Amino acid sequence: MASQVKQNVCLIVIDGWGITDAVEGNAIANADTPVMDKLQNEYAFHTLEASGLAVGLPAGVMGNSEVGHTTIGSGRALYQDLVKINLSIQENTLITNKALMETLSRAKNGNGRLHFLGLVSDGGVHSHIDHLLVLLKIAKEYAIENSFIQFFSDGRDTSPTSGVTYVRRLLKYINEINYGTLATVVGRYYAMDRDKRYERIQIAYEGLVKGVGQPASPETVAEVMTNRYNAEESQHQTDEFMTPIICNEDGRIKDGDTLIFIDYRADRMRQITEAFGIKPQFSTDVIPKDLHVATMTEYKKQFPFPVLFPPSPPDNVIAEWLSKKGLHQMHVAETEKYAHVTFFFNGGREKQFELEERVMVPSPKVATYDLQPEMNAKGVADEVICAIESGKYPFVMCNFAPPDMVGHTGVYEAAVTACSVTDVNIGRIFEACEKHNYVLVITADHGNAEKMITEDGAPFTAHTLFRVPLIMTRGKFSNITHDATLSDVAPTILKIMGLDVPPDMRGHSLLAE
Repeated sequence: MASQVKQNVCLIVIDGWGITDAVEGNAIANADTPVMDKLQNEYAFHTLEASGLAVGLPAGVMGNSEVGHTTIGSGRALYQDLVKINLSIQENTLITNKALMETLSRAKNGNGRLHFLGLVSDGGVHSHIDHLLVLLKIAKEYAIENSFIQFFSDGRDTSPTSGVTYVRRLLKYINEINYGTLATVVGRYYAMDRDKRYERIQIAYEGLVKGVGQPASPETVAEVMTNRYNAEESQHQTDEFMTPIICNEDGRIKDGDTLIFIDYRADRMRQITEAFGIKPQFSTDVIPKDLHVATMTEYKKQFPFPVLFPPSPPDNVIAEWLSKKGLHQMHVAETEKYAHVTFFFNGGREKQFELEERVMVPSPKVATYDLQPEMNAKGVADEVICAIESGKYPFVMCNFAPPDMVGHTGVYEAAVTACSVTDVNIGRIFEACEKHNYVLVITADHGNAEKMITEDGAPFTAHTLFRVPLIMTRGKFSNITHDATLSDVAPTILKIMGLDVPPDMRGHSLLAE
């Protein structure tokens, strides 16, 4: 029997919408946002911490979409994989990690060839260069004959031209320990696509396997990258968009090789690991046989690969709790953020809960989202309004992707448009909520679009450490005395709905009762 709901709720998670007084380079402040301005000024408003320890990340590390949605949905700060891995290094337990030891043993007793593949930067969103360096040292101690680094360049969670710095740092470390070989550099745009644009994955794959790309060497790769940064028009490339640079011909992925993918964030690793560990989703004439693939974390439950740090999903996240109460719910996002309103919001579970429904609205097929900054915000709003009007769902939630996805392009004018369009569609949902007696709750998973330009005038493409908004269109917030965080969103929503909060949730309800 379904629980009695006091008040229906619609939750909007704006992706990449932080709060700062700075106006210059702030796409949100310079956008046309009458709806958010009105809601912030006339309804219950507070700000939430969305970075660092508040979302289970190391202190001072900027939040991201994955941890933001996980914290919002679970109602607690969970130690994220980055923290777990860091602790294993600090406590010297990584060297006894069962999956790692078995993988290294396979490489040593096989053909003696090991590859580390993943994003190499200190952005901390998908991976961290420190983990790669430790793994390289362990591989040396384990006496693996050949270890190759397949370097995916960042330029999205870090400065667009910082990749050469990380290449130099890696090469310096290789020289210091006299071990390891930089084999390939390729941009994340190709190696880390998540939207089934397999033609991008194919470019990375054929670089890694066949050596299709620009020949270089560890001695010349920094010069090659710098030349691309400085090139004009079609020859210009920043880190994210680096086409393959082949630094060592022997470092191609060959029959019998062992591969360790070092990223701990799952969504952008699924397609590339599937290509190597299961089968490519594109036509190519060289497919290495008898590969052994291991991954830092679980990229997909159905994947057969050994996992160094397997998941331990939290119990009684808000979606599960509503399901146990016999209540219908709807989760909506466009393709780029669908995993965030499903897998991440539900605490790292692929499977949807009973009575939970989902709608994925297709993201536009463009090379970069500055070319279509509105993305499909209208389509998301259409589906949310339809769900509200149906009267079927006591809880409806959605994600608006444009501020984050366009913010990552570094194109300021496009980000301003993205924020304006997002505001229009929030207004449409607000009208539907008012008409159909829903409380609208608005927050964001992390900051981004509020800082598009660095202090020296260069494009800024990363997330930020700024706090994010929390808006509630009915009732008032309590006298908040603690440092409110994203973990307080779910308990607050449950209290608005008149439901009890599971003890697993360590966040606080902010609702005045």
